[in-house]
Amino acid sequence: MATKKYTVTLPEELAEEIRREVGPGGFSAYVTHAIGRQREQDRLGELVAWMQEEGGPLTELELTAAEAELREAGQHFAEHDAPGHDHLPEAG
Repeated sequence: MATKKYTVTLPEELAEEIRREVGPGGFSAYVTHAIGRQREQDRLGELVAWMQEEGGPLTELELTAAEAELREAGQHFAEHDAPGHDHLPEAG
């Protein structure tokens, strides 16, 4: 991917904190990644807005079901990401 140099203004304390964490040469990669993540969030927000416009807001029943699925998925990943778990399916 082609790159181009830009000038941006950042709070000094924030920029220096990031620079210390990522080390020499990592600042641009960090900022690029952060901007990419923000763009993903922006697009996701646009998708949610479009879906709500097309289908209307979620009903209480839909919201309750989605929250239950989210909790279940969180528990699944918490169990599988526990130390000592090798991330391989169990032989059955």
